[in-house]
Amino acid sequence: MRKEEAKDIIKRENLRRFNWFNEHPLRENEVGIKVNGNEWEIYVTDERASIVSGSRKKFNNENEALDNFIKRLRIDKIL
Repeated sequence: MRKEEAKDIIKRENLRRFNWFNEHPLRENEVGIKVNGNEWEIYVTDERASIVSGSRKKFNNENEALDNFIKRLRIDKIL
């Protein structure tokens, strides 16, 4: 998945509570994606805006990271 496709899904499905490549400081109960060099990381925060232990998943390509990011956002919407 490319960034443009992910943004379109977020808008079309009205997905909320996310942090798109560190666009803001950590907030409570959100899914985040960030990149550090050639490594993408997806994470979830708790009610104290701390990254949940065990929620971090790292990828070596953006497409897989974006797929996981959207999957987690969709799960949050169901809950």
